[in-house]
Amino acid sequence: MSETRVHGPDVTTAHQDLHSERGALRGEHPGRSRNPVIKVADLAWLEFEKPDLERAEVFARDFGFGVAARTESELWLRGTFAGTPCVVIRRGRRSSRFIGPAFRAAERADLDRLARATGTDVRDVGVPGGGKAVDLLDPSGFPVRVVHCGEQLPALPEQQPLLLNSGTEHRRTNTTQRPPREPSRIQRLGHVVLETRVFAQALSWYLDTLGMIVSDFLFLDGQRDRGPTMAFVRCDLGSVPADHHTLAMHLGPGTGYVHSAYQVTDLDSIAAGGEYLRERGYQRSWGIGRHIQGSQLFDYWRDPDRFMLEHFADGDLFSCDVEPGWAPMSTSGLAQWGPPATRDFLGTSPSPQRIRDVVEALRGDNEMDPARLLGLLKATKS
Repeated sequence: MSETRVHGPDVTTAHQDLHSERGALRGEHPGRSRNPVIKVADLAWLEFEKPDLERAEVFARDFGFGVAARTESELWLRGTFAGTPCVVIRRGRRSSRFIGPAFRAAERADLDRLARATGTDVRDVGVPGGGKAVDLLDPSGFPVRVVHCGEQLPALPEQQPLLLNSGTEHRRTNTTQRPPREPSRIQRLGHVVLETRVFAQALSWYLDTLGMIVSDFLFLDGQRDRGPTMAFVRCDLGSVPADHHTLAMHLGPGTGYVHSAYQVTDLDSIAAGGEYLRERGYQRSWGIGRHIQGSQLFDYWRDPDRFMLEHFADGDLFSCDVEPGWAPMSTSGLAQWGPPATRDFLGTSPSPQRIRDVVEALRGDNEMDPARLLGLLKATKS
């Protein structure tokens, strides 16, 4: 059953004034591995297949990406920050699909260590500037690359954050604010969210193999004793603060991509970029608002292939000593403010594929069962 702790007004809990009102109970998941194989430093890029690279490039530029490289068969997209490209789209003959994530190794030697531990090889990877990679498969069936790249892309000009007047602090006088109506300029890839039928197995794999650590767990109301059903997972950079989550995973009847998120300068960049997208006929999925887990300002959009992408700004940063928070999974718990979460964002609109996913999940050997399914449906309405 879910638990509510009651404290007096003078009692300070481990999570008061932090990121969650609750921490772990005795014996619950620690949110990290005692002896991971390596510790990845960040997401490098995400890989997709799409049949129409021309259409994909038009949306990418409208959403705010730059183009790092383009061939007949590949499109590499980048942000303004120096580093690697953040998305690669390969031309495919079939319908569009998400292939998998690539994580950045902290050191070249980490690839050798990872290859030995997993019985794989280090090989060349065709990224602009060159690099090496180890190719793995996570328990959900996603291809996962761990890469170490050679030459880094140089930084590009930024959208400058606007000066804001607040209360008695007047940073801007005798001048007006007129954010230009232009695409939000993507700075970098922030995170990817995945759905899986084998949540516990997949979570353990990312913690044990890639050395990631959990920032926040979500559990189904009345089922906390069965363990969490969602985790927001960050990279362990020691005392250097890292994004609240680089990877998020949740239990569900399907296995696949949910959305990916890309950092922009500030709220005005999100809003003005959103108006630019709306005027060009793209579909907003949800937003603008501010999340609870991670605190990001957000705005979600669908590209022409129905993939969901997020603009975000002002996210939380945690160092390695912040322990996981625990909270019940609910739709109302997704945002501090903003419009109600849409059916499109929640994925609750019925479709033949979703019905097939549910039937296959309930019949298969995985972590989904009727109680879990009913708990997830209840969470979408709470």
